[in-house]
Amino acid sequence: MKYFPIFLDAVHINALVIGGGDVAARKIELLLKTTNTITIMSAHVNESVERLIKSNQLVWLAHNYQPGLLMQYNLVIAATDQESINTQVAKEAHKANILVNVVDQPALCRYITPAIIDRTPIIIAMSSSGTAPILLRMLREQIEKMLPAGYGKLADFSFKFREHVKARIKGLRNRRTFWEETLRGTIGKMVLSGNIEPAEKLLINSLKNSVAPPKGEIVFIHTLSGEPDKLTLAAHREMQFADAVIYDEAVNEQLIEYIRRDADKFPQSIPSTILINYQHAIELAENGKKVIYLLAGNNPLPANVALSQSAISTQQLVSGL
Repeated sequence: MKYFPIFLDAVHINALVIGGGDVAARKIELLLKTTNTITIMSAHVNESVERLIKSNQLVWLAHNYQPGLLMQYNLVIAATDQESINTQVAKEAHKANILVNVVDQPALCRYITPAIIDRTPIIIAMSSSGTAPILLRMLREQIEKMLPAGYGKLADFSFKFREHVKARIKGLRNRRTFWEETLRGTIGKMVLSGNIEPAEKLLINSLKNSVAPPKGEIVFIHTLSGEPDKLTLAAHREMQFADAVIYDEAVNEQLIEYIRRDADKFPQSIPSTILINYQHAIELAENGKKVIYLLAGNNPLPANVALSQSAISTQQLVSGL
């Protein structure tokens, strides 16, 4: 990745916007979604910027850029219509290791502003690394259509009951399954429609039911050519619930990106065409783990006495057709 994705805690942002025109106004409006600790530096500002300053009680330094004034800020935006001024701002910020964004000059930026989908507290930020803004806009439009406006209510609802669920339901995989069924089912629909109190009562009642500890299982996924774009929905779902993954060098490593990030990863040096590490997979499953065993191609699994005599649930998927 050319850019490291990161979210800054707005409580600690102290921003300086240099410029007072339409571009500056757009940047100020974006910053105001998270903080009003914003200073504007410009001898003159247009009506939009002036309105934002007055309505949000922002600090206005009524003079143009002057070197030596950036040190008290930790985020700077150069939004003037003079390329030479923007370049000076960037150079000073670089020397002071201050995060700086220079509008329409990515080479001078230490950070870039992503495309944002706001479903507070759910925030989706996307970037094409400055390569394809039109494609990025198209992607944003597609995702926005998929996310109901009230999606943030689901996040607030989940946060409210997170500790209750954690105390009642043991095992990360069990909790993941519980939350997925809850948020996709009747309770989730009730929250989205604004019926919060009935949804809370229904959730509390559902927690009274006994939930068994997680059972281990092994899912063998034959990945054929290993092309990520051909990953089936069934395989993707299993990989997202993995506690551990075993794979050899013949497996396309791009597929590992689709495994749940917190899963334990066990690369093996011996190709699976020579040896399938059944024993390790069995031990993990006996400890209640969901094990994903990625296999290149689609070779038949050799029989294994230990696996067949165990009570471990197994399944085979072919992904990449």
